[in-house]
Amino acid sequence: MNTHVFQEKSRISSSDLTKTGVVAALYVAVTLVLSVISFGAIQLRLSEMFNYLALFHKRYIVAVTLGVVIVNFMSPMWFLDVPIGGIATFLMLILSRAVTKNMKNLKMKLAVTAVIFALSMFTVAGQLHIVFEMPFWITYVTVGLGELFSMTIGGVIIYLVNKKMDLAK
Repeated sequence: MNTHVFQEKSRISSSDLTKTGVVAALYVAVTLVLSVISFGAIQLRLSEMFNYLALFHKRYIVAVTLGVVIVNFMSPMWFLDVPIGGIATFLMLILSRAVTKNMKNLKMKLAVTAVIFALSMFTVAGQLHIVFEMPFWITYVTVGLGELFSMTIGGVIIYLVNKKMDLAK
């Protein structure tokens, strides 16, 4: 009896799956360790540095989005933060990749991505306005500046890490 076992080649390698899981877990861990400054009208979510990884490889779009969705279950506004934060992150990661795709200068790519994410904080400001009746524009400015600060620190870290190891692999 001659049996053939057909194995379908997975489009996702175990290496890609592992890297995706590690980045998602790191996003969650960094956010939770610094949770006192990760949520609210004034927030410094240093885990946002992982947004930059999507510029190096598309697998990190899923990784960071997954990390955001998981950690946003710990948010005081989880019922809005999970779907809105997850969708907004996913879309901003795709937008950042698209906008910076043809840029050769890594520092410029990082700067543009930081601005895109800072401007996208209207989603967080909107949630805080709806749930806690915080003033939208002031909250948008404080959350946006916090995001810009977090992304700037994170951009320096990612830039230096990329000099030591190829983040595109």
